[in-house]
Amino acid sequence: MAISFIDAAKQQFLAYKELAEKAFLQLSDDQLFYQFNEECNSIAMIIHHMRGNMRSRWTDFLTTDGEKSWRERDAEFEPWIADRSTLIRTWEEGWSCLFHTLDTLTTEDLMKIISIRNQEHTVIEAINRQLAHYPYHVGQIVYIGKMLVDKEWKSLSIPKKKWS
Repeated sequence: MAISFIDAAKQQFLAYKELAEKAFLQLSDDQLFYQFNEECNSIAMIIHHMRGNMRSRWTDFLTTDGEKSWRERDAEFEPWIADRSTLIRTWEEGWSCLFHTLDTLTTEDLMKIISIRNQEHTVIEAINRQLAHYPYHVGQIVYIGKMLVDKEWKSLSIPKKKWS
C-alpha cells in the first residue's frame, strides 16, 4: 500500500525530531545553553528559533500567512535563561503545533495555495520548505553536541569505521 505524502512528511519530521532528542540526551544542561561566541547560536537558541518558526508557519496554516505578525524572530536568537525542562517544553510546543496541523490536512489540501512572507506556495511546497529548514537546524544541534561531548559522543548513525 502506498504511503500518502502527508504521512511520509510526518515520518520525516519525526525522524529529525528524534535525532535531535538523542543528541539532547548526551548533553548536560550547561551544554544546551553553551554559546561559542556572540555570533554563534547555542542549542537553546536553535530550539527557541525552531519553536518560533513552527508556531508561525503551522498556526492557521491554510488561512493566514506563515510569517505571523506576533512572531519576534530576532528575539529567538537572544540568549535566554531557562532550564532543561523549560527548553524541552519549548521544543515540544513547536513540534506539537506542526504535527497537529499535519494531522488535520487531507490529500485534497495538498495543491491549495498558502503564503509564507507574502510568497505563494502549494501546501506540498510549504511542507517541503520546512522539511529542508528543520533538518538544517537539527544538523546544527547534532554538530554542536558532538563538538561539546567530544570523544564521549555516541554516534547517532553509523560510527566511523563501523560500515561493513
